[in-house]
This record gives sequence, C-alpha cells and structure tokens, in this order.
Amino acid sequence: MPVLDHKIDFAVVLSVKNANPNGDPLNGNRPRQNYDGYGEISDVAIKRKIRNRLQDMGESIFVQSNDRKVDSFTSLRERAEANDELGKILKAKTVSSDEFSRVACQEWLDVRSFGQVFAFKGSGNKGDGVSVGIRGPVSIHPATSVAPIDITSMQITKSVNSEPGKDRGSDTMGMKHRVDYGLYVFYGSINTQLAEKTGFTNEDAEKLKQALVTLFENDASAARPDGSMEVHQVYWWEHSSKLGQYSSAKVHRSLTVKPKVEEPKVFDDYSIELYELEGLKVEVINGL
Repeated sequence: MPVLDHKIDFAVVLSVKNANPNGDPLNGNRPRQNYDGYGEISDVAIKRKIRNRLQDMGESIFVQSNDRKVDSFTSLRERAEANDELGKILKAKTVSSDEFSRVACQEWLDVRSFGQVFAFKGSGNKGDGVSVGIRGPVSIHPATSVAPIDITSMQITKSVNSEPGKDRGSDTMGMKHRVDYGLYVFYGSINTQLAEKTGFTNEDAEKLKQALVTLFENDASAARPDGSMEVHQVYWWEHSSKLGQYSSAKVHRSLTVKPKVEEPKVFDDYSIELYELEGLKVEVINGL
C-alpha cells in the first residue's frame, strides 16, 4: 500500500452524560478538570480507546490493555520477542535501530501510528538490551470541554465482605464521581514526513478515521455506561500536499464550538461553526 502522501488534520466533537470520561488517580479518580473548571480527557486515554477500536477491527496492536489481550504475553518484551525477526535482533550483541523500527512498524499498526519507545534490558545471551525510540505520524491533543463542567459525587456502599471472617459489610464506603453533561472537542494531525519513516499508509488513515467515528463502541464500564459517551461529529481535512496548504493550528481554529445558553445541558445547547479555508475540503462524518 502507498505511504500517506498528503497531510491530514482532524477534530472530534463528543459528549459525556452522567459518566466519568477520564478519572484522575491523583484526585480520588474524579473526572479530570483544569483550574478554570473545564473538563479534560488526556491524549493517553484517547489513544487507548483508538487502540481498542483498531484491535476490535482486527488490527495487530502492540500496546494492549490487560482486559483486551488477544495473546498470552504478560509484558511488552515478550510480545516483541515473539516476532521472529525482532527476537533475533534482541538476541544479537548489537542492535540495529533502523531494522528494529522497520520490523516493529510493519508488524503493529499502533507503533507506526503513534510511535513507541522500546527499552528492554539485556540479560544472559540477549545482548546489551535495546533502546529504540520511534516517532509516529499521528499526534492527538487532549480533549477539553467547551464549557465548565459540573461534577456530581455520590457515596457508595459495599454490602459484601472481601475476605472470610471479616465483620465488615455495608459499613464499607466509597465514592463515585460523574460529569453531569459536557461537550468535549479534541484535535489531531497526521504528519507525512513521519508517515514515510514508519510506513503509515492511506489505508491506515482510513482505519484511524473509522476508529474515531466509533470511538466509544465496546467501551462500556461502570464509570462509562453504554450510551453515556457519544461521538457527534468527526471533521477530517485532507490537504493536497505533504506540507499542507495551511498550518494545523489554522485548520483547527476553523472549527468553533460555543455554548448558546449559560448552562448547556444537551448537545443542542451548543452552536458549531465551520469556516471554510480556500482550497481545503473537509469531510464531516456524523457519529453512529
């Protein structure tokens, strides 16, 4: 397949209703929020969901979450060594970074999309270890809510004992947090120069676009019940050249999302305006 030969920018508008889109472990797992009260979803969390969707689509993924593993490996090193070519490189006394990168990018879609740091210590006859950094062409911003969010916290009770002989049941308490409603936007870009280095193709870009449209499919949890998070629209700009007609910042600014009321509670309480940039077409895909 031909390597991506034109720059791509994208944006995703999504909503959260009575869910915790991305808990902050340093703040009691409350939904992430900046100092101005706006909600945030980290780029790491977004990439995790994209990886999950690509994996659901049958793609080979290197960084798999434990609850989504499709193999028996318990570490990234084991997964890398299971590849015949990478296994030989790791056992060699000297490691060719270029050859290691080529094989890894060819094997795993998330590596040739987002990049990856391979840092494994040497042991026994496995050489002096490996330290290879791969820069991926797909960059993603954290998602930020359009308006400040309201967070509701509730106390929950555990009514069963975890261990036998413990006389503690319904008095064991905990906290659960949720965003009442929030509309979030995140942006991203695909760099052609880095795509040439990792072998990221036009077909890969189409798979990424499909993953964004279906971002919350098969993503339900106690914190994010089915239907509580929804992709409303994906904006996909394809430039006509490798460098692009416009900077990514200017393309991203062409999309404006603002609340129409003081306390927005539903998607219709927001206005979305898209300013046309001469010579740059945009594809607008509605969420499922």
